[in-house]
Amino acid sequence: MMMNRCGLLNAKKEPVPLKSVEVELEVRDHVATVVSTLNYENQEDKPLEAVFVFPLPGDAAVCHFSAKIGQTQIVAEVKEKQEAREEYDDALSSGQQAFLLEESEQSPDIFTLSVGSLPPGESASIRLEYVTELAVQADEGLRFCLPAVLNPRYQPQGSEGGNVQVTSVQVTSVQVTSVPASLVPYSLSFSARVSSPRPVSKVESNCPLDPLQYLNTEQTQTTVKMAAGHKFDRDVELLIYYKDAHQPSAVVEAGQASSKPGTLMGDPVVMLSLYPEFPQAVMSSVASCGEFVFLLDRSGSMQGARIKSARDTLLLLLKSLPMGCYFNIHSFGSSYEHIFPKSVEYNQKTMEEALKNVEGMEANLGGTEILKPLKHIYSLPCIPSQPRQLFVFTDGEVGNTKEVTNLVKQNSGSHRCFSFGIGEGASSALINGLAKEGGGHAQFITGTDRMQPKVMQSLRFALQPAVVDISVKWDLPKGVSVTALSPPITALFQGQRSLIYAQLTGQSSEASEGCVTVKYSLAGHPSQSQLHFSLKPAEDTGLTVHRLAAQTLIRSLEMEERERRGGEDGGMKKKKVVELSVQSGVSSAFTAFIAVNKGNSEVIEGPLVRRNVPTARMMRSPMPMFCGALVDMCCRMPQPSPMSCDAPMRKMRMGCSMPQYSPMSCGAPLGKRMHMSHNLRFDHGLSVPPPRDPLLQLVSLQKASGCWVLDPDLAAALGKTSEEVEKPKPASVNQEVWATILALIWLHGFKMDAQEEWKLLAMKAVSWLQAQKASCVTECVEAGNTLLGCTVQKDALGL
Repeated sequence: MMMNRCGLLNAKKEPVPLKSVEVELEVRDHVATVVSTLNYENQEDKPLEAVFVFPLPGDAAVCHFSAKIGQTQIVAEVKEKQEAREEYDDALSSGQQAFLLEESEQSPDIFTLSVGSLPPGESASIRLEYVTELAVQADEGLRFCLPAVLNPRYQPQGSEGGNVQVTSVQVTSVQVTSVPASLVPYSLSFSARVSSPRPVSKVESNCPLDPLQYLNTEQTQTTVKMAAGHKFDRDVELLIYYKDAHQPSAVVEAGQASSKPGTLMGDPVVMLSLYPEFPQAVMSSVASCGEFVFLLDRSGSMQGARIKSARDTLLLLLKSLPMGCYFNIHSFGSSYEHIFPKSVEYNQKTMEEALKNVEGMEANLGGTEILKPLKHIYSLPCIPSQPRQLFVFTDGEVGNTKEVTNLVKQNSGSHRCFSFGIGEGASSALINGLAKEGGGHAQFITGTDRMQPKVMQSLRFALQPAVVDISVKWDLPKGVSVTALSPPITALFQGQRSLIYAQLTGQSSEASEGCVTVKYSLAGHPSQSQLHFSLKPAEDTGLTVHRLAAQTLIRSLEMEERERRGGEDGGMKKKKVVELSVQSGVSSAFTAFIAVNKGNSEVIEGPLVRRNVPTARMMRSPMPMFCGALVDMCCRMPQPSPMSCDAPMRKMRMGCSMPQYSPMSCGAPLGKRMHMSHNLRFDHGLSVPPPRDPLLQLVSLQKASGCWVLDPDLAAALGKTSEEVEKPKPASVNQEVWATILALIWLHGFKMDAQEEWKLLAMKAVSWLQAQKASCVTECVEAGNTLLGCTVQKDALGL
């Protein structure tokens, strides 16, 4: 039904024109250059306009777009967006072939590619190139993600993207057709080349890879390919590991010879990677205060394993919070809820009440509308001397990304924001944007990843004292000046990379070395990180650093323009973005790539048929979400209409408005359908929960203070009877002390592989034990080891 109505694979089996996607990835240290080639073929008997809406990493700098038809190569130019659209329309109106690539104005990780006037039987090859920084993961791997799944993005009523103007190329920038992966009619080939000053220790992926091929004996260069037969049904995730990865570095890149000195592209640009190391004395002290606000996505797409993992994660988080802090849990979908009207003090009573609520949480709140709950949280007054830490868990499928990140930035002075993208298709623009604008840290949880280790790492970051008074000082030779291209650093975390881009103007005949010093204060301790670097430009870097720097500056200016929208200064920011985008050849929200085959003398006649290219859909929900109105918007049938018309009518479409679609458009209201699906599960007797993870079973028994109680539940969690647990207890020892030591021994003896998950709650248990000033601790540890069959040393427990 969906495919017939969309004209993608209709009753006549008319083919979608995208035949294959080839991706070549080149990674140099922590910077990736991606070249994608999309091969189209018009197998219909009519001229074709193919429209392909696809995702890219949110921080990608698109820097090249070209098309090849037969033997003719056309390289696109970057122009102001409306000018590019009009040129595209004019070309199609006069029967010329044209190509347009533009970024969504609501979400910078969504692009629309229009392939216009492709004659019957003709093939076209589109080449797209972008550069991006690779994020450092919790296990020190660098993460590259090639997004494959673009799920329908929920667009709230009344948001900036709510009334999208229809043009010849952009019905909507964030709503696309998706089909089951088995029916996606195009193939993917993927290869990567990795090089670094440090040896490449391993490369991992969520997709099958051919064996790693090292290109030199130092193992600093390697290639890897995706195994044949991959269906483009998920994000392609690559994790790259270097030996001694956390080393500060600097790359100076020469300017473009054809560009004017004094401009961004004409001058050298330096990219600095800093890894601050904080004093150990400060790091060993964990904050005992703070307001911890957890915001959980409970939209329909979070069903199944995602919502279960989120519940388990909230259990670990609540057990790991320090006594004396404040907390609350908010959740959202089309509406939003909270456990407490405002944040409450963390103690046994409030923890138990929160956990009782968490156990009943389901993915039954409808669509993904994150803006309203964020506004509600920010409307609540902050608690004096309790720094606010916001944790956001979402699968990231929203259409108003820029509106959301702008709100976080406006409130960045009152909190830190830690974000978690859950599952395939999570928007990197949203997840990274929340953390960047909120001075926090972003994590992505995909495939079979356990959510808990990454979340607990972010909690450790949140418990670190906030780094304040951050300043950057440059020491350069006489005659050389510096212009910062990156926004000011607002957050520093132990072992996490901070990137700085700067333009270097002028030359020096004296010294060939520069120095940058980052000064900051941590818990009242002034500290600094320093890096000396050579001013001599590196060889063979292309213009990668310049383009990343340009993209960084463009994003900052776009944010400033949105903040000042409607004002004179806002218009100036937009003008500067356009100038910088055109000069650097890097995409922006206000520009587009346009290529016209002006050498094609043959006029293509007849009305164009519009075909939307589908993306793969993950089969992760038992019901078809967003099925009705969305499909209607995708229809491009060959009869004359505003969507498939002759050339003169194209100009008339500019003022049309698009009807809103609703997540309630599939028969019964979404919330009701969700509720019915849960009832069915219970009616069939399938609601019996699976056996609980032994670690979570033990953790669930810990008290808010950090201790455990000696009772039958604890004995069962340890795999013993009550009598077996009580009998070896030294006579003079308090029951709670004995129970807590047993729990710590079990964690160290049987769950060291999950230490990242329980480290903080174990530290809380040790602090509680030390406060008891208990005697016979050594005797307890020895007796506990004998009981549990372990050999854990007292020192290893931290006692």
